[in-house]
Amino acid sequence: MENISKYIPSTYIHNLLIYITVAFTFFAFSSCDRNNNVNFIDPAEDVVLGQQLSEEILKNREQFPVLNPEQYPQSYAYLRDMVKTILEGGEVAYREEFPWKIYIIKDDNTLNAFATPGGYIYVYTGLIKFLETEGDLAGVLGHEIAHADLRHASRQLQKAHGLNFVLNLLTGGDSRNIAGEIVAQLAGQLAGLQFSREYEKEADARSVDYLAHTPYPCNGAAMFFQKMEEQEKGGRVPSFLSTHPHPENRIKEIEKRSRKLGCSTEPSASSPYQQFKNTLP
Repeated sequence: MENISKYIPSTYIHNLLIYITVAFTFFAFSSCDRNNNVNFIDPAEDVVLGQQLSEEILKNREQFPVLNPEQYPQSYAYLRDMVKTILEGGEVAYREEFPWKIYIIKDDNTLNAFATPGGYIYVYTGLIKFLETEGDLAGVLGHEIAHADLRHASRQLQKAHGLNFVLNLLTGGDSRNIAGEIVAQLAGQLAGLQFSREYEKEADARSVDYLAHTPYPCNGAAMFFQKMEEQEKGGRVPSFLSTHPHPENRIKEIEKRSRKLGCSTEPSASSPYQQFKNTLP
């Protein structure tokens, strides 16, 4: 095939490349979210995905035996107050846009918690009973809130499914079908909620930022990982570590960030955490 470039002035090609580069750069920057991350998926789609996934989880009683909030009002009131305190610290970018709902899954053998897009958080009774202080739990919740606030799930979906997925969501074409498929996959296996080491590191750091403006010790996540590490040394590998990187070095990074911010790492003098645990079945 004859090379047509010889018929096109080099200056034209050069200017066209500049135009394309500038246009792409502008499009990328105009698509930065509140955390300055490039994300072509609208935050409202995070909420839609989270709602659909929540519906699937609540329907799947066998895999996710979620406690009824009406039957355990004290338990839910405590957790909702903790989430509210973290949100009111002022560091959560999407504190107003996301619903920030929390659910308790009845499973004393599972040491785990996870968050879905749009601010839907799930914590297992096994993890709550395993932890000793409210600071430990606040560290976990801060970490999970960070996953939702930093929009890790939608950013990961964007990377995994490519431009067609993004364009479908932007234009409305088959977006609900795509979301439905993803919801089914995520509900079918929690492994789908795994995040990269980069995202886990971001969530660790952001949890310190969030808790720095609360009554909770800002290194709560480090205390949690220390306890997890003790379990692993004792021969019991917590399920949490099956979907998260090993705590090695994460504790040091959290403590380092706490020192940098100069925030309090002292636990509360008095805490109703034990009373909260006693409200659980």
